[in-house]
Amino acid sequence: MSRDAAARMDPARVAYRKPQPFGMPPDIFLPDGADPDADERLWVPQAPGVWFRPLVLSVSQGYYVNLLRVRNSGVLSRHRHSGPVHAFTLRGRWHYLEHDWMATPMSYAFEPPGETHTLVVPDGVDEMITLFHVTGGYVYVDPDGVALGYEDVFTKLDAARRHYETNGLGTGKLMELVR
Repeated sequence: MSRDAAARMDPARVAYRKPQPFGMPPDIFLPDGADPDADERLWVPQAPGVWFRPLVLSVSQGYYVNLLRVRNSGVLSRHRHSGPVHAFTLRGRWHYLEHDWMATPMSYAFEPPGETHTLVVPDGVDEMITLFHVTGGYVYVDPDGVALGYEDVFTKLDAARRHYETNGLGTGKLMELVR
């Protein structure tokens, strides 16, 4: 049955007819957004054996959503969050030294603002991929909380811009993800 025929039979199936709000940015739709095997050029190097794939870079609201891929085991980083974080694990396993849980495929974790933790990918994990929604930024710290560096949507955008320019994707493709 066509969409028009279905709409005639059921008014609930009629698409919204009015314009969207003035100034509203367009949707972002990535048909391969959660596909860890998508175009390799989309993965931005972050550290040896660590990459991220940006999905949304919201400079207007101070958050980003990305896939994090780690292909080596060990301590990845210790950091303190200024805002909330949501994490959905797609492949592999990871945990924080400060907690007794282990993130595994299909698990979800909420990290409250202010928390400091040490991310570890355990031995025997060939690849960990997790979707992170990070609001605000985070500060890399030593075990006593001394600041060593920071990361936020702007540092992610800058790293992605350099990477996209270098590998031929261009900034146009990247700007489709910026809101």
